[in-house]
Amino acid sequence: MSVMPLEALRYLDCERGGVYVDGTVGGAGHSVRILEASFPSGRLVAMDVDEDAIEEAKRVLRPYGEKAIVVRENYGNIKTVLEGLGIKEVSGILLDLGVSSHQFEVDGRGFSFMRDARLDMRMDTRQTFSAFELINEYAAEDLKRIFREYGEERFAGPIARAIVRERAVKPIETTDELSRLVSGFYTRRPRRIHPATRVFQAVRMEVNDELAHLRRALEGGMEVLRSNGRFVVISFHSLEDRMVKLAFKRYSSGCECPSDFPQCVCGKEPLARILTKKAVRPSPEETSSNPRSRSAKLRALEKI
Repeated sequence: MSVMPLEALRYLDCERGGVYVDGTVGGAGHSVRILEASFPSGRLVAMDVDEDAIEEAKRVLRPYGEKAIVVRENYGNIKTVLEGLGIKEVSGILLDLGVSSHQFEVDGRGFSFMRDARLDMRMDTRQTFSAFELINEYAAEDLKRIFREYGEERFAGPIARAIVRERAVKPIETTDELSRLVSGFYTRRPRRIHPATRVFQAVRMEVNDELAHLRRALEGGMEVLRSNGRFVVISFHSLEDRMVKLAFKRYSSGCECPSDFPQCVCGKEPLARILTKKAVRPSPEETSSNPRSRSAKLRALEKI
């Protein structure tokens, strides 16, 4: 289920004949809306690293023919992908970060503690490094850092040490084993989320190098965005949202000279203007019908 589809479309402000990028096509819900809004001459480049998402996107977008180009590639490589397609600039870019409902719900992917499966969590199954290697090979200090930075897990240290002790006896192989180990540190279950949520989130982000890909996408995306083009990002994690917020602020800032300088000597001009002074949140109706949207934040800018 697409998150904040109406809000995303409003800030993209699609136009006929525009070229758009959906960097995280998933089930293609956003992509269909973009194509409909830019009909009849609009074009879309739909990207994803997940093989299942690519197959579903091809099926859903087939009626649009050559108007929709589906590419199995990471959104961090947005500039390279567009160059390979001979596209010099685009009218809008949408990134809907995080894990899709399909990835959570399908058996065998190892994203969820709600389904027992081998530890995996690879969005791109072509890569060899998975959650199994991370949990069974990373040093305790590295595990602690990941759990703390990416998951804000208060028991990061004790959990990391427990993992090292456990795997010394036998490898930790499944989502259920890891979930039970983490949950053991909570004598009282957190009110809103499962005890293993933060650790699983942190492991997933490390396995897929998500922050590095986002950083590259923000930089590359700005380079290929045309004047008056829109950049819209929906994030679900505080670190992702902070990265987007700071990048958009940097792109929209002008002079960087010290405040005590009598006049500007750096000559820096803003590249964009921010369209969302504060992050846009999903409506109460959406969070009620789609609880996974609760943590979503949308930010948008327009290139000058």
